[in-house]
Amino acid sequence: MELTNLTAISPIDGRYRKQIAFLDEYFSEYALIKYRVLVEIKYFFFLADNKFFTADNKCRQVLLKVADKFSAEDAQQIKKIEAITNHDVKAVEYFLKEQLENAGVNDVKEWIHFGLTSQDINNTSIPLSWKDCMENEYLPSVINLKKHLQDFAVQWKNISMLAKTHGQPASPTTLGKEIMVFVERLQNQVDLFSYVPYSAKFGGATGNLNAHAVAFPSKDWIMLANNFVEGILGLQRMQFTTQIEHYDNLAAHFDCIKRINNILIDFCRDVWTYISMEYFKQKTKKGEVGSSAMPHKVNPIDFENAEGNLGVANALLEHLSAKLPVSRLQRDLTDSTVLRNLGVPVAHTLIAIKSIEKGLEKLLLNETKINEDLENNWAVVAEAIQTILRRENYPQPYEALKELTRGKTSITKEDIQRFIETLNISATIKDELKNITPQNYVGVTAEY
Repeated sequence: MELTNLTAISPIDGRYRKQIAFLDEYFSEYALIKYRVLVEIKYFFFLADNKFFTADNKCRQVLLKVADKFSAEDAQQIKKIEAITNHDVKAVEYFLKEQLENAGVNDVKEWIHFGLTSQDINNTSIPLSWKDCMENEYLPSVINLKKHLQDFAVQWKNISMLAKTHGQPASPTTLGKEIMVFVERLQNQVDLFSYVPYSAKFGGATGNLNAHAVAFPSKDWIMLANNFVEGILGLQRMQFTTQIEHYDNLAAHFDCIKRINNILIDFCRDVWTYISMEYFKQKTKKGEVGSSAMPHKVNPIDFENAEGNLGVANALLEHLSAKLPVSRLQRDLTDSTVLRNLGVPVAHTLIAIKSIEKGLEKLLLNETKINEDLENNWAVVAEAIQTILRRENYPQPYEALKELTRGKTSITKEDIQRFIETLNISATIKDELKNITPQNYVGVTAEY
């Protein structure tokens, strides 16, 4: 069958294709070829700019046009060359030489791919495409989600809510602060992500610039290689490598994304639970159904969808971060096929973020239910009462409150008020205790 959204094996190229089609520009076969072409051309110009040879205006215009106008048809031409060479990077080299030949620029074509091995191109083009995707797509998506959550946190800043620890009623909190927990966690991981450099390898067949040094022994190739990778490509060049990049920093990025995904899984499960507790209702859309059999249902499918996609992403990220930094001696080929899957966990992650955003837009706060749960759990103010009694040096206050509250089916406001009246304390302290309610016993939090 012809490949379509309906016949694709992977859901990211099928069911979810519309949501993440923009990732083609970073992780498709076309994108990989495009970035290889870009690096080869930038390196060619770098050598010319450093006086290894002269590239006249005609030569530069030919290659600039290839870089600026690189198309799917160009990529197909490179794939045709690869079918003959059986080597993907060599096919890029031959393609660029053909472009120069066709323009009548033959005298400088051997400076294409000068002194390089294929990994000098792969281990710069892949980090470059990764960097572009992280900075243009992934990090903005996470930051926008974090901002969305922070807006909700401010909106719900004064909504008192019963907390649940171990699934049991606990000291009240505020809904806004509980959302801020996730805002802070996401921000911390975004900060950590930003500390990790986008690193690259550029050093010839085994990392020592052998071919470069033997051809031009008087040149400072370490400086030149650093200038190209860091000054031209905007990546960080690793100084001591084998034929391939270490992938340690790339693995650190994977692990950071995985932690962010775990935070989002945690968030999805909490929101799912709040919906099941009826703290949130969900907006309905005309024509949609929540269940094929039960007309009344509005399922929290967006948060469930997100959780599932985040799990798939994390499984792949775990393999990528564990596998890529490991290579036999100076290089084996196991990294090559694995690297071609970089876009898959990114796609599942971005699908999940879109699902969370969609789910958030449906949430309707149910203050009545939230307050009802607070009113039905007056026992939670016992902590406050016994702590004030401790302050007043009252004998065994914890034990007194334990006797009142443990094992009871319910503790009402009246039960608490009667208990306070039995205490041998001043009227002022009794009034202080009587003013504590599940709604106002929410403590303090940092400003947000």
